[in-house]
Order: sequence, then structure tokens, then C-alpha cells
Amino acid sequence: MKKVLIITYYWPPSGGAGVQRWLKFAKYLPELGWQPVILSVDPKYASYPQRDESLSAEVGTECLVYTTKSFELYNLYKLISGKKEVPYGGFANESKEGLLQKVSKFLRGNFLLPDPRKGWNKYALRKAIELIQELGIDTVVTTSPPHSTQLIGLKLKKQFNIRWIADLRDPWTDIYYYNQFHHTALARLIDRSYERNVIEKADVLVTVSEDVKRIFAEKSELQIAAKTVVIPNGFDEDDFRITNIPTDPKKIITYTGTISEAYDVDKLLDALARVNENLRSQLLIRFVGKVPPSVEQRFRDTGLDVELVGYVDHPKSIEYLLRSDLLLLVIPKVKNNRGILTGKFFEYLASQKPVLAIGPVVGDLAKIIHETNCGRIFDYNDPEGMLRFIHDKLDPVQVSSKTEKTGQYSRKELTRKIAELLEAKI
Repeated sequence: MKKVLIITYYWPPSGGAGVQRWLKFAKYLPELGWQPVILSVDPKYASYPQRDESLSAEVGTECLVYTTKSFELYNLYKLISGKKEVPYGGFANESKEGLLQKVSKFLRGNFLLPDPRKGWNKYALRKAIELIQELGIDTVVTTSPPHSTQLIGLKLKKQFNIRWIADLRDPWTDIYYYNQFHHTALARLIDRSYERNVIEKADVLVTVSEDVKRIFAEKSELQIAAKTVVIPNGFDEDDFRITNIPTDPKKIITYTGTISEAYDVDKLLDALARVNENLRSQLLIRFVGKVPPSVEQRFRDTGLDVELVGYVDHPKSIEYLLRSDLLLLVIPKVKNNRGILTGKFFEYLASQKPVLAIGPVVGDLAKIIHETNCGRIFDYNDPEGMLRFIHDKLDPVQVSSKTEKTGQYSRKELTRKIAELLEAKI
């Protein structure tokens, strides 16, 4: 098989949505004639926001996996702060901003560019050079965040006559929490220079949504859009072949993943507080993931039952989706949020449960919800619409039907697009 070097910081036993994109592509690429050569960080040195040992079972025997050591400043932060977790999502998992957090954000935004995981780069670069030479590799994929990983691809492109595909799962200097890092003008200039060099020098850019494609295209006078391909996240049908799913006595609204105090759920809470008495007695709000105490209390103030499950491994997370009657998705109310297309949405889609989304009613998420008829997306200020939808779907329960358009977001189908990119010489 032809070999492709995939450089990714996140790889099992790392957990979370970021690891699954290339884990799933690597799973199906051998069927299409490509052998994935994975270069990642040694788990003993990594600073993962979450760990999920169950994902290690999905690494195929055809995958060649290499890891290197790293110098991880986030691990130093854990040691100093006494916290069990490293910060992620703009410190979204830390509910209170004390002096340590303020200083850490400033240091992160001005002295650790483009991000604190840059300490892995020198080790990864050395190993990547070795693999390219020993295995005769001529195609390299770098996937981010962390966006520091893209700088490895930039250096490899300068040193070798390789084809470089840069996969950017999130915006870079336009990520919604970017301003929390208090960059100086010089730091912003440096970071934007890194970003522009990557998008200009890569042979192909891959993004997860049309609006993220637009954001990167506007960064340069070159024709960036012409070499950019949108390949969204998706779902793996194998993950949903679960039997003996427990039944719950209540009707359940489930939210998976992290939700922070910055998420605008005011009108959703208004709607939940006005649920009719018949449904109120049967309803449970279940959070599977990280929830700050202040957000938990706001949901409890609606008078509904609330259950906090915490972080679970991926198979268990899928089980909770399948046990639900309605799935909740909230997009941060920030600039450029029309392009936010979270990985968990596609697993919501695959569960065939109705989706109540809150976010921009014109955007990439809204388009897919409309075309697949998997639910509804509501403006942040539409409690009446949210309330009607909750009653329509839960009183009585109505299950969304799977449509033909859902299948295009399966990981297997999306991997075909990746294989086409690897084959193309554009």
C-alpha cells in the first residue's frame, strides 16, 4: 500500500472529539489502498484534556504508529495549580478565573505561540524526517489543533519535496476564545504570520465547514479558497451497533461534552422552566461531560431533575445518546460562529434522536440540520420556539427518521474524500 504520514498530537489513549477524526480516517484508509503512518506524542509525556483507553482498540493493525517524547508546559501548570486537568477550550473547563489563570492566559497568549504544545515540535520534526527518509513517504498530513503541529508541516515542506495537506479542524486566530489570552500587538502579529505561512505554503487545506474555509481564505491575497476542501466531521456506523441498551423510566434531554458559563442558555432555561406539568414530572436533563457548578445550578433552578454523569469513554457516550429522547446542542454566541460544526453533532445525527440546537439560524450547522431533517436550530432569543419543539418531541415522544442524506456524513464515506485528496496531484 501507498504510505501517508499523519502527524497528529491527539491519538489514543487521548480522548475527546479531536482524536476521532483521524483515528476514523486511519481505520478506513487501508480499504482504499493507503497505509497510515501515525506520528504522535508519547502518552507518558502528553498533556491530554481527557483520556479514553477504549479508543486504543480502534487502531487498526495496518497502522504504523510512532510516538516521541515532548516538553509539556500544561503539565507544569497542573503541578503548580494542583488541578487534575489541563486547561482546554480557552480555559473553559475552569469555572473561576483567579490570579494564576490570568497570568497563565497572558503567558499563553504572548510567550507560547502558537500554543503551549509547541514543546512537542522539535521531537516530532526529528522523527518525521527519519520516517520520510526510511519509508519513502511523499505525502504528509498535519492536523490541528494544536496549531503548533502545522509548523512541523511547514518545516517539512521546506526541507523535502513532499505534498503537504494541512487539516485545520478549528479556526486559528479567529477561534472564539482567542481574545481571552490578552495578546500584545506583537504577539498577534507573530501568530498571524504563522497562520498565514501555513495556509499559503500547504499544497492543500482541509477544513470542517464552509465558513471556516471562508475565514482562512480571507487571510491571504493568494487564492486560498481554490486549494481548500471542506470535509466535515462525521459518525462511524460501527460505534452505533450497540445491543442491550438500558431503558430509562424518564424522558431524557441529553447534552454531551463541555458547556461553559459563557454559553448563552438564558432563553433555553426560560423554556425549560415553562414545560407543562405533565411533561415536567417525567423529564430529566442529563449532562455527559464537564459542567461548571454555576451552570448546573441554573438548570436546577428550572425545577427539573438534573443528572451529572461526568466524562465517560466513547462507547458509553454513544450509549447515553441512544438512551435519550432529545439531544441538546449549544453553539457559543461569538463572532464567526456560523462555521462552528462540532464533532458531537454528527454522532447526534447518527443516533436518530431529535436534535434541539441553539445557535446561528443561518450557517453550516443550520444547513445540515435542515437537509437531514434531524431537528431544529433556534436563535438564542427564541424561547417560544424551543418550548414548542420540546413539547412536540417529548409529549408524546417522536423519534427522528434517518434520511438518505445522513449517510454522506459516515466516517467511511468521508474517508473516500480523504483518499481522493491523497491520490490527486493538485
